[in-house]
Amino acid sequence: MLKARRGKISNWRCFRRSGDTLVARQETGDRRVAIPMTKLAPDLFSVLTLRDVHLRNRIGLSPMCQYSSVDGFANDWHFVHLGSRAVGGAALVMTEAAAVTADGRISPQDLGIWKDAHIEMLARIFRFIEEQGAVPGMQLAHAGRKASTSPPWEGGNPVSEEAGGWRPIYAPTADAFKAGDIVPQEITREEIRRVVKAFADAAKRALTAGARIVEIHAAHGYLLHEFLSPLSNRRTDEYGGSFDNRTRATREVVEAVRRVWPERYPLLVRISAADWVEGGWDADQSVALAKELRLLGVDLIDCSSGGAVPGPQIPLGPGYQVPFAERIRREAEILTAAVGLITEIAQADEIIHAGRADMVFLARQLLRDPYWPLHAAVELGVEAAAPVQYRRAFVRS
Repeated sequence: MLKARRGKISNWRCFRRSGDTLVARQETGDRRVAIPMTKLAPDLFSVLTLRDVHLRNRIGLSPMCQYSSVDGFANDWHFVHLGSRAVGGAALVMTEAAAVTADGRISPQDLGIWKDAHIEMLARIFRFIEEQGAVPGMQLAHAGRKASTSPPWEGGNPVSEEAGGWRPIYAPTADAFKAGDIVPQEITREEIRRVVKAFADAAKRALTAGARIVEIHAAHGYLLHEFLSPLSNRRTDEYGGSFDNRTRATREVVEAVRRVWPERYPLLVRISAADWVEGGWDADQSVALAKELRLLGVDLIDCSSGGAVPGPQIPLGPGYQVPFAERIRREAEILTAAVGLITEIAQADEIIHAGRADMVFLARQLLRDPYWPLHAAVELGVEAAAPVQYRRAFVRS
């Protein structure tokens, strides 16, 4: 006798047998075929230990820009946005990309961590996150040639200095991201050193604020990814050309942050595992980079993709980026997080159970439903880590 479960993956509807096997029924016309998928043990809710940090499950809030700051300061919007996901049961609650320099913001409304004054409100938010049993994390970023633009809902266009934007912006090569965008200045060696130090200084501020995990943003066409990709890096010095040269800036940032970030706390790096464009950064190079980062003290690679150039042909679909996390995990022998159209409970549990990744980072799904982890716990038959004030809504009757 099969007992219906609410979760589904695409045209797969999930059921639970009276024993311990999860099966999926695929509806194809009038045929219904039940296929064993995983054991019922909810791997999604197993504890993950990273150095001295214990994550209560394998679900993280992916960094998502809110474009809601003034002069880089967190505010009540960030308190509610991040705090509600901690209440909702996520194990790791990560801030959006926090700019390590004022000129490294994507937009004038970006969150920042470039000055000590930013610490106070972040500390309040991080304390609340920890009180809910979640781990506060912070993503550190520099926008590179994508800096000084308006929020997406205002078109993402260049912002003039009169309207609160800034000049110059910096990139490995003096090429705009696309026609009509600001043409960046080619960043000098001295300015690279300034940025590397800014990442380390930002990590120290994040620590003071109470972050227990930091993630270096080297993805989505921002500064460090711009160095990595041959599509955006035409330099001829020690920061361009060969794989070793193109990865140098990222390695220098990782080394600088690891020197100031406590040994007991994990360090993550987000990469775009592929540019999806011929001649660009690809999975082979991602594996090679991950191997080097592991030796430099990185604990987990957050595997996204794209963003280096406009208009790549990306085969979107449920879990379309999971193979990157799986391959990097296997070949580089480092923990990974999977992202990208992970929306269903059984889908997320299968990714962890099958060893395809060690965590799932959810983005839009957690915007739609901050309590997705609590619903997932109920769905998978484990005790939901709901606050006492909400427990009556998540206890099985």
